[in-house]
Amino acid sequence: MIYIYPRKLKANEIECRVGSIAKGPQGPRGVSLLLYKDARCDMAILDETFGPFNWKREHSRDNANCTVSIYDHEKNEWVSKEDVGTSGPTEPEKALASDSFKRACVNWGIGRELYTAPFIWVSSDKVEFYESNGKWNVRDKFDVKNIAYDDDGNISELVIENSKGFTVFSWRA
Repeated sequence: MIYIYPRKLKANEIECRVGSIAKGPQGPRGVSLLLYKDARCDMAILDETFGPFNWKREHSRDNANCTVSIYDHEKNEWVSKEDVGTSGPTEPEKALASDSFKRACVNWGIGRELYTAPFIWVSSDKVEFYESNGKWNVRDKFDVKNIAYDDDGNISELVIENSKGFTVFSWRA
């Protein structure tokens, strides 16, 4: 049997979001960032790796479960992997379907390398904050500018820029 593994994510396929804002006595001390991929990225990689007619997704339990199946031409059968998701604050049904799909795709190896990311800390001098209703928020958007992987598929280098094009995080294993 021939095994086909999806490729690692490219920098422009990885998104960043603020995980938490660390507060100090004079205001925010900085933010932690989390890396993620979106469902469109998963669909593109499934199409690229297996062909658009050789994979399918099915949702059950009101979108809480998603099964992603790949067609095995040698055995003439579908091979499936599934996972569950959680809903979000906006459009909860859509968020639930998207999250369960993305998690099922991780079971096929798409984006699994994101779990090897280092702790990403950006100090307050590199972040633009604003206060609204007594709560600190981040004005900046963050993008992965560069990513590299070692021979085991772990992240070995990561560079993140803010929306102004300044490097706010740089790391090498």
